[in-house]
Amino acid sequence: MRYFISPSKGRLTLDEAFGDIMAYVHDVPNAEYKLIIGTDSQVGDDTCFVSAIIIHRVGRGARYYYAREHEVTSRGLRQRIFYEASKSLELASQVAHKLSENGYSDMNIEIHLDVGENGKTKELIRDIVGMITGTGFAARIKPDSFGASKVADKHTR
Repeated sequence: MRYFISPSKGRLTLDEAFGDIMAYVHDVPNAEYKLIIGTDSQVGDDTCFVSAIIIHRVGRGARYYYAREHEVTSRGLRQRIFYEASKSLELASQVAHKLSENGYSDMNIEIHLDVGENGKTKELIRDIVGMITGTGFAARIKPDSFGASKVADKHTR
């Protein structure tokens, strides 16, 4: 079973993290919310993948939860970026299912990708964004993809 870490609540299952997200939304029900999912990786002796779920109360703060996984398999940059995106897609699908079960199917999910116009990943943007938007989720790239490039990245080290 995969666990998520909340900086304020500690180790949680996905169901517990989702329950905390719903409690956060119910605290201020009329606020605008963004639900963001992003994954980043760091290559070392193994590859550390971190997927983050962020519930952003627009203009009023946010909460986040992250899960860390290590893999010994080495991948090239292209394969690693696609794998990050697929991990985010899988998590977004699980969260979307939970949202629809709880009457929040209208809450949009953004997937934040660790690709941008500058650097080695610029050739991948069209393919990766197409993969995400083709499944019905919104995609954000750097510099607007803080879910991957800031939150998830912070916990890959």
